[in-house]
Amino acid sequence: MGAIGPSLLYLFSLATLLAVVTGTEPKKVEPSQYASFNRSLFPDDFLFGIGSSAYQVEGASDIDGRGPSIWDTFTKQNPNKIWDHSSGNVGADFYHRYKEDLKVVKEIGLDSYRFSISWSRIFPKGKGAVNPLGVKFYNNLINEILANGLVPFVTLFHWDLPQALEDEYKGFLNKNIAKDFAVYADFCFKTFGDRVKHWVTLNEPYSYTINGYNGGTFAPGRCSKYVANCTTGDSSTEPYIVAHNLILSHAAAVRVYKRKYQAHQKGKIGVTLVTHFFEPYSNSVADKKAAGRALDFFFGWFAHPITYGHYPQSMISLLGKRLPKFTKFESVIIKNSYDFLGVNYYSTYYAQSKGPQNKNMDYYSDMQATVSPLKNGVSIGPSTDLTWLYVYPKGIHDLVTHIKNVYNNPPVYITENGIATYRNDSVPINVARKDGVRIKYHHDHLYYLLEGIKHGANVKGYYAWSFSDSYEWDAGYTVRFGIIYVDFVNKLKRYPKYSAFWLQKFLLKGKH
Repeated sequence: MGAIGPSLLYLFSLATLLAVVTGTEPKKVEPSQYASFNRSLFPDDFLFGIGSSAYQVEGASDIDGRGPSIWDTFTKQNPNKIWDHSSGNVGADFYHRYKEDLKVVKEIGLDSYRFSISWSRIFPKGKGAVNPLGVKFYNNLINEILANGLVPFVTLFHWDLPQALEDEYKGFLNKNIAKDFAVYADFCFKTFGDRVKHWVTLNEPYSYTINGYNGGTFAPGRCSKYVANCTTGDSSTEPYIVAHNLILSHAAAVRVYKRKYQAHQKGKIGVTLVTHFFEPYSNSVADKKAAGRALDFFFGWFAHPITYGHYPQSMISLLGKRLPKFTKFESVIIKNSYDFLGVNYYSTYYAQSKGPQNKNMDYYSDMQATVSPLKNGVSIGPSTDLTWLYVYPKGIHDLVTHIKNVYNNPPVYITENGIATYRNDSVPINVARKDGVRIKYHHDHLYYLLEGIKHGANVKGYYAWSFSDSYEWDAGYTVRFGIIYVDFVNKLKRYPKYSAFWLQKFLLKGKH
């Protein structure tokens, strides 16, 4: 890659705003072949955004009336399950720095900012008394987003369940959660819906379920002892109960919005689902079926009920009584319970057929498929600093095509897509900012996403993950996903990575 000078005033003003380099103009790395690829190739109304989540970036975990979430408890009680024994108590301190951060989002030329609301900042005990300082923060945040000419894209639940509800009735293991979630959602619609027109009920119910109740690596840290080191849990049943209650909670919130608010607020509501795409390990019929099953168990687990009112047939057949059933009424309210689908995509895996397991059952054995990024020891694409993330951009095309063909081509927003690199504080910041691997990742995924759109997929937007380096769940602060470098050693100062400059140029070239 060759070094290219900054483009006009825009790159200089971004660097100035962030105080990147004193006395020198920033340099930007950009492969020359990227120059003709820019936003002008996408539909005029296509949204380009960037995202974050409350527990990862806000910090301010114990001030201004916020109640504890299960992630506060999990990190305190299980520091050994976090790679660097850290917590999100400080995050990227977005709570105090949101105005400066949003100026940068605007400066880059993005259209939209995606964030999540901390349920326990609004309802410290999950229900009952409202925390006025929490409401004030989100009112101020939404107003600031709008003041910068950005579209707020708001998630109601990004895994940080109020600890009080976990204590009272075990959270999403109990059907009562749907009622309490609907009340919380109702309050948010009523309070913020005059300005927020894009609502997401849940972020990645799959990740919350599998990591929290099958493997125990995420809060609340439940699993069977034969799966991992958990003090309590049942990996053969709890993931399916939790997923069931997440789906019912999603549908309850959507029902409230559509009955009480949508007609006059004129917004849209959906849910964000995550999945790998899956390629068959071989051309055998068994492996092709295994790839289909894997996609059902990852994506169809949630997409099928909210589209068709029932689980995929592969899950029904394989799980039997361990898979909860929807009542007739529940089936009616979950069917078609979204205006759009949010989709998070990072990687593609191979799927290979394997036989049933009659003991020590868990989610991964249930699908009767071995999923792996490796085939005969060779990875499906370049490896990254995260062991689960291998680069396979064509998968994003294949996934949106699958959604078009299987789920009636709904409006889709790619709500997350990105790549992490190891945090190494011994590397000078001006070296760490040179993230050509991230530029290539976003460029190539946008290229294949555009191919999907050309082939008829109804994709409405793309949100890079993430705006700034932040707390990365069980990985703590050991990896960096941001296009903005956060100096965790020196007062959380922000510095744009080269990917921020690349994205700015990509967006500037096609601006109408």
